[in-house]
Amino acid sequence: MFCSRLFVNLHKSYTDMTTHPLWQDDYWLLVLQLYMKKPMGVKSIYSRSLINLALELHIEPKYLYQQMFRIRRLDSPQMQQLWDTYAEHPKRLSTEVDRLRKMAGFGQKDVFYKDVAINESWEKSYRPLEADEELTTVALTMILDLYFRLTPITMVAETPEVQELARLLKIKPEKVATVLEVFMQCDPYLNRVDFDIPALLPDCQKVWQRYGNDPEKLSAEAAQMSAWYK
Repeated sequence: MFCSRLFVNLHKSYTDMTTHPLWQDDYWLLVLQLYMKKPMGVKSIYSRSLINLALELHIEPKYLYQQMFRIRRLDSPQMQQLWDTYAEHPKRLSTEVDRLRKMAGFGQKDVFYKDVAINESWEKSYRPLEADEELTTVALTMILDLYFRLTPITMVAETPEVQELARLLKIKPEKVATVLEVFMQCDPYLNRVDFDIPALLPDCQKVWQRYGNDPEKLSAEAAQMSAWYK
């Protein structure tokens, strides 16, 4: 891992701040490149580009989101030096990023993060579910948000809102309707019990337990999560 004077200075500048255990000072290049991506600026915490970088580095999106704000503020001589060195020279930045990604062990958890505890709870939300590989926890969260905006009689594939969400999630409307039916079994107000237990029930129950009593929080997060699919 290369370490120029620039990155040594960056490290010294932020030793008094909370540092993620997997953060490497070279990652400023990756964050800066993402910041520079059009439209330039801080990317949505649920944007596909930010989530992809977070998955690549095994670092929570929120942490990378905060790092982008540090770049935006240019609140230290070291941040200004980073900007002057690379932001005005995109080819140089691209070359350094390519070199970083080609380094042995980069992005390989078993080598790069040996003996470091990794919390993958957030990463699992973006991975295909065992019960249905077309779905993720994020997709279930989006569907639960729709659930609270419909009535049981409208939770069918023909409903325009169901079709619109299906297009966003890139799945069939029938699958969205199926998940809505599973959420009916999670809803204590419906008190609906089926003899056939769907494979998705445990996953849907986890999402319900997180958001079922706080639809306002659900609505706010689902609105942000939609950026992942655009």
